Amino acid sequence: MERELRIVLSEEGAEPERVARLTGYLREELLQLDVDDVTAVPAPEPPPGARAVDVAAVGALLVTLGSAATGIGQIVAVVRQWWGRNRDETRPALRLALGDDVLEISDATDEQVAEAFDLFVKRHSTVGA
Repeated sequence: MERELRIVLSEEGAEPERVARLTGYLREELLQLDVDDVTAVPAPEPPPGARAVDVAAVGALLVTLGSAATGIGQIVAVVRQWWGRNRDETRPALRLALGDDVLEISDATDEQVAEAFDLFVKRHSTVGA
């Protein structure tokens, strides 16, 4: 059974180029794992005459787990480490969705983040087993 983890990065007031760059860094790290694929989610076509870029669409990745040996725990560990390294003036907010289960991380302490990621992994540790 194929499973897909959707990851969305956002950063208040950030330029789309910055979000795209951050998303690209995370994608490269995730591709080092044994996953089927990590793709940027294409942004929908803007309405005619619109100039604004949807920053959330720029920062969206789809991790296809498929039958890969890498478990959700390893993927979440990479995301968590990546997020922890982004300690400059702001940290991007993260939204992870696996099926109907959604984890959103923004303004939180390191302890809260660790607990949230751990709970998310525990909820999915037996999925597909």
